[in-house]
Formats: sequence, C-alpha cells, structure tokens
Amino acid sequence: MADPLILTPSAAKRVAAIAQRQSKPAILRLSVEGGGCSGFQYKFDLSDAAETDDSVSETDGVKLVVDPVSHDLVAGSTVDFVESLGGAAFRVENPQAAAGCGCGSSFGI
Repeated sequence: MADPLILTPSAAKRVAAIAQRQSKPAILRLSVEGGGCSGFQYKFDLSDAAETDDSVSETDGVKLVVDPVSHDLVAGSTVDFVESLGGAAFRVENPQAAAGCGCGSSFGI
C-alpha cells in the first residue's frame, strides 16, 4: 500500500492501555470529518474490528485502521501520543496538511 500510516510505540502503548481498561481489542480507528478550525478534523475511536476496505498498520500488536476516504487525506501520516503541560493527546503528523491549528486536531489541505 502506498504511503502507509505509522503508529508510534508511545501511541500503541496508550491505545493498548485504554483498550484493556474498556475490555476492547487494541484497534484504534482514525477518521477524518469535515469541520474543525481548519476545514477537516481528526477523530479517534476504539474499534471492535477492521472493515474489509480499511487500511491497517500495526505496532507492538496494536492496530491502526483507517477507512478509504479518510486514508486519502492522511496517507503517510504518523500518529503519536504526546504528553505535555497542556495535557495528553493523540497527534497526527500529516505531510499532506497545508494548514493546521494550535489544538492539533484539525487541518486543511
């Protein structure tokens, strides 16, 4: 698959911890929705399973799944988990994003 997504080890560890607490499989779904301050926004959910047309990448036994429409907007991205004084959050480093916002959860192309 061209431009696979990467889930960093710190993000994989965080997904595994959340999934264990919620008694769910360690599968993080990244999707893109219209909205946010820059036109598109990232949405994260735990998923019970990958769909047949999802792109799937895996790090340390944790899967990152993305639907085909969202994949076009995030191809080549890295999903990381960052802890700072401002809080802890999943971050997407998207090489396609021409614009972003301070909160890091929305982008423009």
